Amino acid sequence: MILSVKINNCLIFNRKVEFSMIANMHYKKFSSNVASIRHAHVLKSAILIGPNNAGKTNFVRVLQVFKQLFLNQNPNLSNNLFSSNPIIELGIAFIEKQEEFQFEIKYDTSKGEYVFEKFCEIQRDPHNYLKIKEYYMRDISSGMFFAEDKGLTSVMQVAAKNNILIHLLDTTSFPYLQKAKEVITSFASRIDIVDMNNIPIQKTIDMLKQSEKKHQAIAKFILNADLSLDDFRYLSDDEVKIVLEKQNVEDNKPQENAIALSASLTEMLHLTSVYRGIKVPSLLYDSTGTKKMAALASYVIDALENGRILVVDELDNSLHFRLTRAIIALFNNELNQNAQIIATVHDVSLLDCHKLFRKEQIWFVHKDKENAYLYSLSEFTAERDGVRDTSDLIQKYRNGVFGALPEPDLFPVLTEEV
Repeated sequence: MILSVKINNCLIFNRKVEFSMIANMHYKKFSSNVASIRHAHVLKSAILIGPNNAGKTNFVRVLQVFKQLFLNQNPNLSNNLFSSNPIIELGIAFIEKQEEFQFEIKYDTSKGEYVFEKFCEIQRDPHNYLKIKEYYMRDISSGMFFAEDKGLTSVMQVAAKNNILIHLLDTTSFPYLQKAKEVITSFASRIDIVDMNNIPIQKTIDMLKQSEKKHQAIAKFILNADLSLDDFRYLSDDEVKIVLEKQNVEDNKPQENAIALSASLTEMLHLTSVYRGIKVPSLLYDSTGTKKMAALASYVIDALENGRILVVDELDNSLHFRLTRAIIALFNNELNQNAQIIATVHDVSLLDCHKLFRKEQIWFVHKDKENAYLYSLSEFTAERDGVRDTSDLIQKYRNGVFGALPEPDLFPVLTEEV
């Protein structure tokens, strides 16, 4: 599970920001929204809300960078466009295999070099006091090197700088570095990042083809979303041929390409929805929202069943607000032990500390002419800001109390000559 993310001089974030999934245990409401792993208390869900082009998608891209970096997939690291400083600073703290770890890097975009790297294990006691065990640290700019593994310090000094150490060296010779590699790659492999503007349906197709049990799980998820379907399944070649013969496929084209592009047309035509006993190709007849719900179903089910981390950009895109709330509620449920969802949204109805979220689960992304900001609702207090659990958060957001609110002025378009 993700504990925190630090970003500085990367993409839109020109100043240091920190995102945290660590729960404030002085707050007793919605204890089911928190997973307790050893002595760490981690939020199961969080949303980021704010105007267009303020940094929500950029935050998702940073998480994608960590995943690609950890899995040796050549991440695209870009410093802030308006900064002359080429050094990006990124850090992430996470729990993997019931243990807590922290990873930090500094990357020089002008040279394509990792000029700083550190990996630590964090141990907490019941009073939340931390003990940090540093596995290794390589600071090129200051010439400082440290490693628990014998002989690694001297190797780090001459190692290449175009990648992180776990992908540069033969880790089998260094026990601590080997454990770091195992932990880092295991953690990254459990992260799924999807964009609801173009969510792949292939994962749902694969799950439907696995077994009848998987089909039932997917179908139940979609049917319980109250989409007026009787069933949703992947048909065999013979079955789909019969269905297509009954439909005028040439005259019925999909409403959008966003879903269709994520899998082959042949695979897509095997996906079938059943309405009042009539089988029809989902690609041709289902709404955009239904298709996206079907695509998202496999990611949600896999995350909940296998303790994965699901990151969704624009979770509420084409979904009814009750569906969005229901998905988040699944992760907040006490039956979920260690799955996480982090989502960007625009739906203000999700600003709900009465039935859905703790304050520290709601995050705002805001940008002015000088800086980009990332901050939590928990930073607003009753004494200073008049923000309580019982407050009308939607109205306060509309009134600009939390910032992160666009102020469009489109009326001049009507008076300007074209």
